[in-house]
Amino acid sequence: MPLFSKSHKNPAEIVKVLKDNLAILEKQDKKTDKASEEVSKSLQAMKEILCGTNDKEPPTEAVAQLAQELYNSGLLVTLIADLQLIDFEGKKDVTQIFNNILRRQIGTRSPTVEYISAHPHILFMLLKGYEAPQIALRCGIMLRECIRHEPLAKIILFSNQFRDFFKYVELSTFDIASDAFATFKDLLTRHKVLVADFLEQNYDTIFEDYEKLLQSENYVTKRQSIKLLGELILDRHNFAIMTKYISKPENLKLMMNLLRDKSPNIQFEAFHVFKVFVASPHKTQPIVEILLKNQPKLIEFLSSFQKERTDDEQFSDEKNYLIKQIRDLKKTTP
Repeated sequence: MPLFSKSHKNPAEIVKVLKDNLAILEKQDKKTDKASEEVSKSLQAMKEILCGTNDKEPPTEAVAQLAQELYNSGLLVTLIADLQLIDFEGKKDVTQIFNNILRRQIGTRSPTVEYISAHPHILFMLLKGYEAPQIALRCGIMLRECIRHEPLAKIILFSNQFRDFFKYVELSTFDIASDAFATFKDLLTRHKVLVADFLEQNYDTIFEDYEKLLQSENYVTKRQSIKLLGELILDRHNFAIMTKYISKPENLKLMMNLLRDKSPNIQFEAFHVFKVFVASPHKTQPIVEILLKNQPKLIEFLSSFQKERTDDEQFSDEKNYLIKQIRDLKKTTP
């Protein structure tokens, strides 16, 4: 029995119809309604091959054929480039098709990961999607799927475009800024050894940009950034970054200011970074001097800091530990 009946197009035909009709949509002339309909039908057919139907598993041979056609024709790139021209349901289908084909494995190989590694502009097109509100969230979903694969995460991290995240997480549209932050966080926490290497190599530029996020006018961005910073410096893989970060007096001063922020949530997140400075057994002299200079004030401040958190035993214990550490600090004699 043939794999495809007369009514069902084979992968090569589906790809050709889709490509031809996307080209019509790009021209934006009178034929777009019919082309839009054909695009929707082709995406549905493609999704059916990749995901199967309720009663049928996806046919392995057809999936392999379709994947090959997507690579050879460059359609994977075209679908992202033309995402704004595709209707709402179609955008969802493109996301599903992209993520499905990305997860595809042949033994230990991931052919789509290899394809995107050889065509990295796909990643940067997805990243730039944050600048287009109609496709930003769809691009975010696809980008996070890419980041699951270390070779693709590495391309983004070590690119000039990585710094665009600092702009996207500050966007005025809440949903888009939050989505961008979710991707940013994923990128900085998923592949521990890779990220530690990246942060060590790019410490100055990254933390210079990061400091602006810690002082953001946007409450959500500010809170998420402080929380992520705490997560990063407390991760054992980032020991070298933590050591460098807590050696700098300007970082301690910033955290002390954030402890007095008007938002209790921001104060609480800042506390978890501040405690690393105080608890470190290897404080640099400038850090010791700041803590000594503010010793009585800090003891008084921490004694009454967020007293309402009566049910958080760990927090109370940590607070008491910090008070003791600060109280026990002595001036070193020259």
